[in-house]
Amino acid sequence: MDTIKVTGVIEFDLKDKTKKHKNQASWKKIAMILIGDDLCSYYAWFIKKRYGIILNKPLRGPHLSLVNDSMKDLTHNGLKSENEAEMLWESVKEKWHGKEIEIVLSVDVRTDGNHWWFDIPHNEMGQLQSIRDELGLSIPFFGFHISIGTPHPFYLEQSQYIHDCIKNCFIK
Repeated sequence: MDTIKVTGVIEFDLKDKTKKHKNQASWKKIAMILIGDDLCSYYAWFIKKRYGIILNKPLRGPHLSLVNDSMKDLTHNGLKSENEAEMLWESVKEKWHGKEIEIVLSVDVRTDGNHWWFDIPHNEMGQLQSIRDELGLSIPFFGFHISIGTPHPFYLEQSQYIHDCIKNCFIK
């Protein structure tokens, strides 16, 4: 498996960019690792050249969602109240906010037809998961990954077709 290393900055409590985020802000905690380069644009160009699919860039640019969890997830881990969970959040935030972190990712681009992304190899999740462990959170449902983008609506059907071809081993 081919991998590369990228560096990002950990950001907690990012500003709401969508109505969905704004509506969830009262009960959801968010921390991301923002990668300040053209990583997604670079690989979106390869996807366009190889498959003819144009991708929309991620709303926040290249990033890894480190925490995208409900406050309830924090309170289920031995904390007695939401207030204790908030104090834990603030403590972890104070420790990690603004810190640079190195991420190793697989350059084997993945897709489900609706999204394109890079996986973080399981053996490279250590520091990422240790930050979640401090909050009492398990591995994220979708695993650690960096989104490259979503197909422009005109290319969605083609993207799903490419996914089916990859899934059925017609192309790699």
